[in-house]
Amino acid sequence: MLRTFDTHRIRRTTELGGLWDFTVLPEEPAEGATEPAASEPAPAASRKVTVPSCWQTYPGLENYRGRARYSTTFEAEGNVRLEFKGVSHFARVELDGRLLGEHYNAYTPFVFAVPALAAGEHRLDVTVDNAFREDYALNFPNDYMSYGGISRPVALDLVPDTSIERVHVTPVTPAHGDGNGNGDGEGVWKAHVEVWCRTLRKPRAGTRMALRVELAGQTVEADVTPCEGEYEYLALATTVECPGVRPWTCEDPALYPVTATLLVNGRPADDLIDRVGFRTVRVNGDRIELNGKPIVIRGFCRHEDHPAFGNALPPQAMQVDLDLIEDMHGNAVRTSHYPNDERFLDMCDERGLLVWEENHARGMDEEHMRNPHFQAQAAQVIREMIETHYNHPSIVIWGILNECASNTAYGRECYERQYALIRELDVSRPVTSATCHMRDDMCLDLPDVVSWNIYPYWYEAKSATRMITDQLAYTREHGGAGKPLIISEIGAGAIYGFRNRDEEIWTEEYQANTLRKQLTEAFDEPAVTGVFIWQFCDVRVDREWWRVRAKRRNDKGIVDEFRRPKMAYDAVKEVFGEVAERQATV
Repeated sequence: MLRTFDTHRIRRTTELGGLWDFTVLPEEPAEGATEPAASEPAPAASRKVTVPSCWQTYPGLENYRGRARYSTTFEAEGNVRLEFKGVSHFARVELDGRLLGEHYNAYTPFVFAVPALAAGEHRLDVTVDNAFREDYALNFPNDYMSYGGISRPVALDLVPDTSIERVHVTPVTPAHGDGNGNGDGEGVWKAHVEVWCRTLRKPRAGTRMALRVELAGQTVEADVTPCEGEYEYLALATTVECPGVRPWTCEDPALYPVTATLLVNGRPADDLIDRVGFRTVRVNGDRIELNGKPIVIRGFCRHEDHPAFGNALPPQAMQVDLDLIEDMHGNAVRTSHYPNDERFLDMCDERGLLVWEENHARGMDEEHMRNPHFQAQAAQVIREMIETHYNHPSIVIWGILNECASNTAYGRECYERQYALIRELDVSRPVTSATCHMRDDMCLDLPDVVSWNIYPYWYEAKSATRMITDQLAYTREHGGAGKPLIISEIGAGAIYGFRNRDEEIWTEEYQANTLRKQLTEAFDEPAVTGVFIWQFCDVRVDREWWRVRAKRRNDKGIVDEFRRPKMAYDAVKEVFGEVAERQATV
């Protein structure tokens, strides 16, 4: 299952799932060494594994960190497009023994296109590395598990010499604009549509190309100048008027397919189908508005993590998570701390859940951010995240750099660069970052929305009321005056099944009562436009964090790692339900 809907009617697409050969590889020798370094565990004969999956779920590899190879074969002829939805966290891809390329970052897709593949069986080898290395600036021991494997699906497409790479649709409503103040005042929804193509071989002389775009019952068609080179390019930018469409809202998440068809000499040669929702998101004073109406966020921070699947959750497990979130009257998910599987985003689109999606960076001090690879790798994540997930109406906020060095001058430079890149790629959504630097943050003037991670009654004895009051004062004095405020993390820990009427710390009783107080006080503050609970479920953490995480779990989940509800489940459901009821009457 590549998406929750069909993305092609013309192009032939296959998921390269099923069983692959998997082999642990020896560690590459250090520079100057004559013998390979010892590998733990030792290299073994190939075993059969399913893809997608992660190797921490394979017996004997629960704690393996290093290199491994996945191999499979497929039958194909002609131009081939291989898309990897996610490999954790470094991939080296070879086809028939020839290197196609490399990619770093576990949470964004990447593509290799191969022209004129000979007919027959072909071998695909993917060397995967999840070790912590200086070359991987975004990966180091952290408060979540750094898994290894081909953790998201792999797609094989057969494409013509020129094919459609992606489509972006930006809705514009006359009353509220596109998030950048742009509206036409005529009372009809419009959509700015951009189509990118990829050319693998120079078109023959005299070739005529056109692009047809169908959206919400409307069709536009325009000639395309064939590209002489072999690269990706913007082939079409147009505006489509879409009278009569229903806006996408949490209560009525109306979705419309957008179909781009490439015509070569008048005949359909390729297509790409995506889905869009007609909605706008903007900041208006200290409120975030969806289609001109203020929203109040009742959210959960969620990691892609499960004892049975690692970070390679199947759609059925995603659905269970969303069912539980909605049952607790949640209306939003924060994809902490990396871009999420697009199938999960598809489900959020369909359910009307709001999403804060963020790049891959968590808990970096200035030393980490001065890694010579950091700037380029962080920018790559942002670019791939936005290019791939642009059309999801559920995504209402882009986030960056959770709890990083926003309290240093160099850190500020990094924040400025990343915000600038997001705004270059997308002006239709606000940007933010979650900070824990309560008294020395230097970047509050940069985002559209200010977001604080606070833990009253847990890491600090203060009440939520006191902490929010203090942080509002600091925010207003340091560049954040007049901006919306989100409590991006709040919560307390509990070990599932540990119950005691004396409300000892780590008991389910203490967590439930603490969350009830935290949430009630936070939502009683008029300046707060939303709250994300840390976190939805207990998650596994990297081995190096064992000293501060019992059972090697971050156990602030409202449900445990197996999705068994703790006592806090009913407390959250009660408070979120009251907030939702109040909001419905406004």
